[in-house]
Amino acid sequence: MTNKIVAVQGNHPSSLNPVTDTSAFLANEIQNKYKIFYYDPKDLSIINKKVIAKGSFIKFNYQNKKFYKIIKEQTLDLAKCKFILIRQDPPFNLEYISTTYILDFIKNKVKIINNPTSIRNISEKLYSTKYLKYMPDTLFSQDINEIKNFIKKHKKVIIKPIHSYSGNDIHLLNKFNSKLINKFIKKHDHIMCQKFLPKINKGDKRVFIINGKVCGAISRVPKKGSYLSNMSKGAKPININLTKQENKISKLIAKDLKKENIYFAGIDFIDQKLNGDINVTSPTGLKTFFDLSGINLAKTFWKELKA
Repeated sequence: MTNKIVAVQGNHPSSLNPVTDTSAFLANEIQNKYKIFYYDPKDLSIINKKVIAKGSFIKFNYQNKKFYKIIKEQTLDLAKCKFILIRQDPPFNLEYISTTYILDFIKNKVKIINNPTSIRNISEKLYSTKYLKYMPDTLFSQDINEIKNFIKKHKKVIIKPIHSYSGNDIHLLNKFNSKLINKFIKKHDHIMCQKFLPKINKGDKRVFIINGKVCGAISRVPKKGSYLSNMSKGAKPININLTKQENKISKLIAKDLKKENIYFAGIDFIDQKLNGDINVTSPTGLKTFFDLSGINLAKTFWKELKA
């Protein structure tokens, strides 16, 4: 059984949506060749110098109403796996960071996607400061006066936490609101402020990067009256192509991420500008891309990884 296991560190399968979930899509693609072992981050331990996880061997079947089946519950030495996928949702908090330190212990024995050290080193929003010239005007701060000046300059501004996900806790401000911003800073410390791009109503673009290559993209159009392009917030996905400018920027970032030992990532554009989210913790959208285009990037994912 050694080396014929793919472990997925993620949210419990019962919480996943089979219509859109990328973790299940990746596991489903490889399960005829490898056994799939699923475990929750809280069930990860170091015991007697071994990295141990309590979880379940499971099978996925998109034809069934309950799209997964637990075959066997087990405690597993993760060094016996061929691959480990880090797929739990952010927020990127201390628990998340702790799991990367634990998995660091075996990263030279097992191929871990994405590399736990690299996940820790690349803040999904702060890493984008390397590419500010491709972004709308952006500020990272918890200085209330700097934020006030930024809002005064740009009139319409998006504020969001640095370590959140899925469009949670994002606000569109038309004027400086001292009470809201002070409360926001108290909760999130440093925050990201960005000039609002009104063309978000036409959709953003999510670009898929695998092994340093730009592999495809979808657009996500916010529901009427919303400025959130996350599908979890009701946005509608559509098939699109990248512009020459978007492709150029995507290739540049893909090359940099490969150097950083990031294998799988998602980056986002609004109106041909990078919006500053470099998704490396748990990139999504592959199942949706397949449904829209017929192109199966899960096959690409495993082919590139095994190569």
